[in-house]
Amino acid sequence: QQRVGIGRSLAVKPELWFLDEPFSALDPLIRKEMQNEFLKIQNTLKKTIIFITHDFDEAIKLADRIIIMNEGRIVQIGSPEDLIMKPADNYVKEFTEDLPRERLLSVRSIMNNTIDLTNSTTVYEDEKIFKILEKVLSKGSVSVVNKSNEVVGSLNKEIISKFN
Repeated sequence: QQRVGIGRSLAVKPELWFLDEPFSALDPLIRKEMQNEFLKIQNTLKKTIIFITHDFDEAIKLADRIIIMNEGRIVQIGSPEDLIMKPADNYVKEFTEDLPRERLLSVRSIMNNTIDLTNSTTVYEDEKIFKILEKVLSKGSVSVVNKSNEVVGSLNKEIISKFN
């Protein structure tokens, strides 16, 4: 039924796709499957989607920008990284404090802007921390490079330990 409902909503070719808790009544396995299907559809259609959910893990998985509301007012709009690294107030800070930071934050968001051209071990700035954690801990420090392989900063185990 959920798939049919999503299909019907797409049949009219909306410019803006508005979904209010579309997966809330599903069991966890089907919910995960539907979320993955949703991401495939979004990737294909490239539509703007407003997706309402009270499940923050779901919001993180599906959204590139999240709006946090409190008592009917918008408190903060931003990426999951923005919400974690620059919470607008204590409400957002408390809302995000138990999130798995190493899975959500990219190297770019915690790197040091100091450039060390002598370090031959590199990681990409858009990688998630959990993927490069072992490399940084074993080497002590690494250089951070952008997609053009230009060194843009550095990262060391002291910085990593604050977010792990």
